[in-house]
Amino acid sequence: MLSVIWVIMVACAVFCGAAGGRLGEVSSAALSGATQAVELCFSMLGPICLWSGLMELMKECGAVSLVKTVLSPLLKPLFRRCSVQTREKISMNVAANVLGLGNAATPYGMAAAEDLGKECKNGRATNELCRLTVINTASVQLIPATVAAVRAAGGSAAPFDILPGVWISSLAALAVGLGVAFVFERVGKHV
Repeated sequence: MLSVIWVIMVACAVFCGAAGGRLGEVSSAALSGATQAVELCFSMLGPICLWSGLMELMKECGAVSLVKTVLSPLLKPLFRRCSVQTREKISMNVAANVLGLGNAATPYGMAAAEDLGKECKNGRATNELCRLTVINTASVQLIPATVAAVRAAGGSAAPFDILPGVWISSLAALAVGLGVAFVFERVGKHV
């Protein structure tokens, strides 16, 4: 579906450029944008490699397991009906996300979602699966390395000065998302 949206956007740009007699400017902007995209990717390569390496070290030295141990009691009330193995996968997913290890978090999140999906009936997601989705979407991170890398590539003198804002907004998104999920869970019982 996203491919269709992109094709429609490009077709609209080309059509509007041709209709306004500015097709040359449209093609020039497209080439300029492509060049800037490649430059951004290369300028982000160093910081992302640095933070990915640091995060891998944290994973290897047991920081992920420590965070998982701390998070397990907090997640237990949200996932009461889950098996211990599924809760373990959810804890590892959240721990890896908190530490900014998105690549390590994804397999655990997928495995937990697969386990939770087995309990879905009539194509309807369970409340636990919805909560897992909310938690992953809010993406609470201690160190948002990718965002900081983008800011550094854009010339920011202090790419990590966004940390308090990121923490507040992601925690607020988590609280609101879980609140809405619980409201819909209650409403769903009465429908």
